[in-house]
Order: sequence, then structure tokens, then C-alpha cells
Amino acid sequence: MQSKRVTLLAGHYGSGKTNIAVNYAFYLKNLGKDVVVADLDIVNPYFRTRDSIDELTQAGIRLISSEFASSNVDLPALPQEVYSIFDKQGESAIMDIGGDDRGAYALGRYADYIKDENDYEMLFVFNKYRPLTPTAEDAIEIMREIEAAGKISFTAIVNNSNLGGLTTPEDVLSSVAEAERLSEISQLPVKMTTVTADLVNNLNGKIPNLFPLTLQKKIV
Repeated sequence: MQSKRVTLLAGHYGSGKTNIAVNYAFYLKNLGKDVVVADLDIVNPYFRTRDSIDELTQAGIRLISSEFASSNVDLPALPQEVYSIFDKQGESAIMDIGGDDRGAYALGRYADYIKDENDYEMLFVFNKYRPLTPTAEDAIEIMREIEAAGKISFTAIVNNSNLGGLTTPEDVLSSVAEAERLSEISQLPVKMTTVTADLVNNLNGKIPNLFPLTLQKKIV
């Protein structure tokens, strides 16, 4: 699977961006890359990349996140360290963007750096089982709002359609047509379809570019 130096993950609230960010970081690390993950989500404090800090650190993956992540304090501030992503161009960087246009405003301050280097991909995380994105038309409306707020256009789609722990292979298969409709309307490719690792064997050969996920554990 081809990757750019900077990978941006954005989408609707609860679409699964953070879990994908963590798993994609391990994927790149296993390819022998130096990896940094930056948590730019200043809107939703519940699922944070910091929940996986022990696993990321043990794997040698650098994490940039607010010191208030995974606490009962969540300030609308991002660490200055985020700018190090653009100084250390030997690293593969994954940036986890906050949900919808409100969360994407944080991306706007880094947009010029990202576009000037021009070695990035902006992935829209699509989950057709979320209440506000059941159709391609609903999803593309959110896509355009995020693009306007973050000042960067999407380059591809991640189909992360799931029902949490209740997801069946049939649920994933049923989502493919809507993801393809979103691809057709947006004129963007579906980069991958994500599934939990236990479903991969049931779907191999039925869906292209499957990407297995290990679910992130929430620190409480």
C-alpha cells in the first residue's frame, strides 16, 4: 500500500479516525519507517491517541498530543511540538484531525506547511453506520465542510463502516456499494476498507485493499 510522508485522517465524529491512526502508525513502523503520530483533536476528549501511549512508545513511535488528553481537562490548545513534523522530514507523520469542520479548524494553521512540502494524503474516514453519514450524499457534505475549515482537500477515502463489536462480515460487505458511490461522486479513490482482525479471513478476496484493525483500548 503506497503512502505519503504525511497522512491526515479526518471525518465525522465517531467515524473511527483515532483507531485507524494508531493502527496505521504500527503498519508504517513495521515497514521500517520512523513514525510520529500527532493528535490534533481538541474537540472530543474521549478517544485519544494517548490511550495507546504505552504501546506506541514500546514500538518506538513518537506521539505528540496535548498534556490534557485522557484527563478531565480538555483545553483548545495544541502543543508547539506539532511543528517538529515539518522539520523532521525523515519521519512518516500521521495527523489525527478532530471531527467535522469544528475539529478541522486546528488543521488550518498547518495547511501551508503541508501543501508546500506536497507529500501528503488527506483521508476521509467514512462510516455509513453513523447516524449523520448513512449515504454518500451525507458524507460528501461533511467532506466539503472539513475541507473548507482545514484548508486542505481530501485525496482518498477510507471505508471504516462498522457497528463496533457487533459488526459482521455482511455488514462490511453491505457498506462497499455506498463507499464506491462516495468515490464516484467525490472522484476520489477508496484507499482501503478497514475491518477488525478477526473478520479479515472472512472477507479476503471479496473486498480489495483490506486493512486489519486492532481496537484501541480506552484508558479510564
